[in-house]
Amino acid sequence: MEAVLVSACLRGVPCRFDGRHKASSELEEAVSGREVVSFCPEVAGGLATPRRPAELVGGDGYDVLDGTARVVEDTGRDVTAEFVDGARRALAAARHGGCTEALLMPRSPSCGRGVVYDGSFAGVLVPGDGVTAALLERNGIAVRPAPGV
Repeated sequence: MEAVLVSACLRGVPCRFDGRHKASSELEEAVSGREVVSFCPEVAGGLATPRRPAELVGGDGYDVLDGTARVVEDTGRDVTAEFVDGARRALAAARHGGCTEALLMPRSPSCGRGVVYDGSFAGVLVPGDGVTAALLERNGIAVRPAPGV
């Protein structure tokens, strides 16, 4: 059976920064008949739920992995290390589960694919990927934004 890594918040786990989830019927249809590995990189990286909103500053997830950008909370606290650690744990979980694809939470500084918030905390989206999405892609796991979110 084909396995897919899915952001835990999209499976109904209340682990988003605001303590909520984003479960959707479209996602459940998309993963029907597949082995699902649910995972929250931010919680796995040691961040609490709920937590302060965080955004990418100075680039996207690839830049964070390369050490040229950071992940910062709206208070200014740098949480880059937690995001990178969570991304590494997500990759390990995907490998362990035999996942070749990931359906992740759009716009997230961890899981976003294609667009992420710009670091201004003003709701501005820019092209780019989150830290976990970038690490998974770099390691051959196809990342797609989850449907219905």
